[in-house]
Amino acid sequence: MDIRSTIRLNNGVEIPRLALGVFQVEDERTADCVRWALEAGYRHIDTAAVYGNERGVGRGMRDSGVKREDIFLTTKLWNDDMRKDRALEAFEESLEKLGTDYVDLYLVHWPVEGFERSWPIMEELYREGRIRAIGVSNFHRHHMEKLLKIAKVVPAVNQIELHPFLTQKPLVEYCRSLGVEIEAWRPLGGSDGGLREAPAIAEIAKKHGRTEAQVLIRWSLQSGIIVLPKSQHRERIVDNARVFDFELSPEDMAAIDALNRGLHTGPDPDTFDF
Repeated sequence: MDIRSTIRLNNGVEIPRLALGVFQVEDERTADCVRWALEAGYRHIDTAAVYGNERGVGRGMRDSGVKREDIFLTTKLWNDDMRKDRALEAFEESLEKLGTDYVDLYLVHWPVEGFERSWPIMEELYREGRIRAIGVSNFHRHHMEKLLKIAKVVPAVNQIELHPFLTQKPLVEYCRSLGVEIEAWRPLGGSDGGLREAPAIAEIAKKHGRTEAQVLIRWSLQSGIIVLPKSQHRERIVDNARVFDFELSPEDMAAIDALNRGLHTGPDPDTFDF
């Protein structure tokens, strides 16, 4: 296994298992972060329209010298654009900002009222080849069931908050029963969640001579999860990729699994208000 290790989605598209997330990264800094990641071997970049940094992502991709076809690029359809029935216009705006004529993965960002109206438009863009795979983000089981009543294309992924304090195993198992892969946002538990300070994580990190972040990323990978750690620092971006040359033992995995407390450190898809 190496940094370019991939998972095959339900439509046959290969997606790298490790991505750089750029949530809350300012546009000007984003270009550097993306370039650093691609230089370090990453081949998957995850952004969203609402992050306000799609232009920076595009610049970083071009500045890296890596061919566009060698980069797996994800962006997302924002809530207000779904509410206003602007799915097609929003997609075109994202392409213009990113400086590309296609995206590899396009996601419904949150399950807002009316997301079912946007899904057929995404399906058409997928059929046209302008999107290589379509999926959802922050969907609980009941949101998925609502979508599947009208969908002709089963989502390729569901991107959710997932870390040892919030393992979401019933949702993960349900999605996998449909052939839907899981992506983890906030895989390190957030800056104020206390996950990296948990004694079990510190002990396992010390045993392997790794950072707490590397242990958490490795746990996601060994759990079969596509993982999207975020950083604005070059050293951490590089360190976060150094997770393919060691392995957690079954005992390590069990100890980390046992940390689950059902704790959302980000918004809950059933109670968000934006």
